[in-house]
Amino acid sequence: MTTQPVKQFETFPNPKPARDFHIHMEIPEFTCLCPKTGQPDFATLTLDYIADEKCVELKSLKLYMWSFREEGHFHEDVTNRILDDLIAATEPRFMRLTAKFYVRGGIFTNVVAEHQKAGWQPAPRVELSRFHGQSNTRG
Repeated sequence: MTTQPVKQFETFPNPKPARDFHIHMEIPEFTCLCPKTGQPDFATLTLDYIADEKCVELKSLKLYMWSFREEGHFHEDVTNRILDDLIAATEPRFMRLTAKFYVRGGIFTNVVAEHQKAGWQPAPRVELSRFHGQSNTRG
């Protein structure tokens, strides 16, 4: 059975919608074409999000990413387009897409695009110390 690239996402219900939890995905094989030269551009994409009611299904994410392989896009455009499509499909509380494109002409390009749902505020960050309450002396 052949699987084809698609420009849509499948989603599934967030298993814990009452809790903010961080979903982190790394997509190390993203490719599209340079709109000026037609040469391939390669990037590692990092998706971080806090779901509201829906999560993105991984196979559909893979097929969506594959759909850019034969298309010409500027780095800034493709990063923001992917983020916009993910937001439309999942309506997250927070989402950040980081695109780290490999060197081209001696220049690395990193594009970071974010979305935050109106009214949502992140919980304060908690830092846990490994050595809190422990002594460095031997007795």
